[in-house]
This record gives sequence, structure tokens and C-alpha cells, in this order.
Amino acid sequence: MQHDQNFDGVYDVQHQKKLSRAISLIENQSPGYEEILSALKPGNTPVIGITGPPGAGKSTLTNALLKEMVDQQKKVAVLCVDPSSPFNLGALLGDRIRMSDWYNHPNVFIRSLASRGSLGGLHPAIIEITGLLQSACFDYIIIETIGVGQSEVEIAGLADVTLVVLVPEAGDEIQTMKAGLMEIADLFVVNKADRPEADLFVKNLRLMLAPAFAIKKHQIPVIKTVAILHTGIAALFQAIETIIKEEKNNDRKYYLLAEKAYHLIEKERMKGINKTELMEKIKAQYHKPGFNLYNFVKNIDV
Repeated sequence: MQHDQNFDGVYDVQHQKKLSRAISLIENQSPGYEEILSALKPGNTPVIGITGPPGAGKSTLTNALLKEMVDQQKKVAVLCVDPSSPFNLGALLGDRIRMSDWYNHPNVFIRSLASRGSLGGLHPAIIEITGLLQSACFDYIIIETIGVGQSEVEIAGLADVTLVVLVPEAGDEIQTMKAGLMEIADLFVVNKADRPEADLFVKNLRLMLAPAFAIKKHQIPVIKTVAILHTGIAALFQAIETIIKEEKNNDRKYYLLAEKAYHLIEKERMKGINKTELMEKIKAQYHKPGFNLYNFVKNIDV
């Protein structure tokens, strides 16, 4: 089954439809999707990951950042990863209502993806879908994750810049997030910064991050925003662009490629494993003398 993989040229409605069809093929692993992936041209479009706990205003921030980029004549693709329906594995929230202004904008492509139970807050085919978008003609790709807390660290292996969004009321939550979510940030955004105690929260956040500054040998920017009023968004976009330019001259790009390659290899090797069949094989051997799960895994025929 042949598919047109050429995404060069004018970005228009036909281009968007072509991208949507290709994403659906990849998402559902339909016949021909591997041909599309194999034919993709290399792309260096920066990927911006937006993550953080629920209620931090990630969708509003994404919408504001999108407006800032479009105002500067940038072409932007947005992937919104939503919780899955337990019945059909589709996205529960669908395309975000807050982004309704952009659905028909010629410079914007928005797609909602279901997490399908992924603990990392992403979609199982997010690497492939992102690679597809990087081969198209976008200036930036934004990925907004579902906001599941400490397990949401997979975005660090995908994004060139990872934004962790917090709110002033999150003071008590920071310590519990420190071991995971807090350590992946390239940039912190304190959203809803017009609320009381916002300045104190930013000060305490910087104090808590001081040891990380020493390890990384540079300060992690902390930007205050009020996304719903578009306050601080220009400064945020400038900080993102600065990080992207700095990263071009170090090994971060190779680290990201290695992370992607690792996950793709892992997924390829796991293709032949069916959980139901695995359970039946364990059931057949469990009561045999000396059953050992580690030996079982080592010797399993897949």
C-alpha cells in the first residue's frame, strides 16, 4: 500500500489533510505506516514540551504561546496528549476548546492524541508522529502532556526544551515532585503569577533549585506568566529561543536521538509479545518446582 510522504511545499488545507491522514496511519499502525516513516526526510524543527501537574494552566499557556509564535509569522504544530477513554482508547478531551481560534489558521496544525494508558503522559507513537511533523514545514512543534505528575518525565527524552508549569499554590507539592518532574525542566513557568504569594513562591523555587544549578553549571530560567492575559509570554518565548540556540552546540541533540532510538528498538522487540499469551505460559509453569520469574523471562520464546 503506497502513501504520499512528501510534505514539502506550500502549507495549506491539503497539506493539513495529508498530515492528518499520515498521523492516523501511524497512530493505528495501519498498513503502509512503516513505509511513511522510512521515507521521512530528516527534520530539525525544535520540539517544545509543556508539562506539569493538573490545574497549572498548561492548555492556556500553550494557547498563549501559540499566539505569540503566530504573531511572529511562525508555522506551528501542536500535539495535545489527552487521557484515554477506557472504551475506545480515543482522546477524552479532543481538540482543546481554548485553541478553537486556531483550527482554521493557515499557519497552525493541531492534533489531539490519546495517551492510551501510557504512564509517561505521552502517546505510544509520539516519537514517530513527532518525526513526521519534523519532516513537514513547521518552525516549532509544541507537545502538551496530560499532566500526571512525577511519572511524566518521558517528555525530557523527546523535547529539545522542556517547560514545567507550576502555580503559586504548588509550594507543598514541589518536594514530592522534586525526584522526577522537577529535574527534567529546562525552564520553569510559574503561571497565574498575579495570585498572592507568587513572588515568594518564585524565590523559594529558586532556592530549592540551587543544588541543581550547581550540577548543571547554569541557572534554570524561572519565568512568571499570566497566560490568560498573555502576560510574560513574550519573555517566555524569548527564553525558549535562547535555550534552543544554545543546545545546538552541545551533545543534547545526540542524547535525544539516542533516547528515541532506544524506545523505538524496545517497541520493535516487544511486538511479538502478547500479555494474554504471556499469562497463559506463566500459569502453565507457575506450579512447577523451582519456578523463577527471572529465569522464565530469560528463556521465554517470543
